[in-house]
Amino acid sequence: MYEPIRTQSVHSLAAQRWSKRVLHRSREEELDIRLAGHLTALLTVTDELRALAPSGALDDAADRLADAITRMSGTTPLRAAPSADHPTPARVNALHQRAHQLAGQALVVAASAGDAAGRALAAERLRAHATALGIPEEE
Repeated sequence: MYEPIRTQSVHSLAAQRWSKRVLHRSREEELDIRLAGHLTALLTVTDELRALAPSGALDDAADRLADAITRMSGTTPLRAAPSADHPTPARVNALHQRAHQLAGQALVVAASAGDAAGRALAAERLRAHATALGIPEEE
């Protein structure tokens, strides 16, 4: 007959390594990681918008986003060179929509994490992109 398997499966070994790596983080650490990720994505879109439609407000926003990411992660965020090939109004509008979505996600995570500075920054970016899109502000 067949000889029984005497060693552990590679799948069970991988599962053990994965669980040790993931389970040691607290809820607060996970929320900080998620918030830093959303803000990094927002920074990338902001840099792209800065290349297509330069403005001092976007420059200031990019600097504040980079500072917030550095505060959360302890490292300076990597920033890709924007691709300002064809600045069409449709592309700028699509970037504002994406930035609005990312700012909303960052706002939800910052509120869950209890991060007042992150919440204020995300709310300010949400309003700025809503204004750029022509979305009326609720009262």
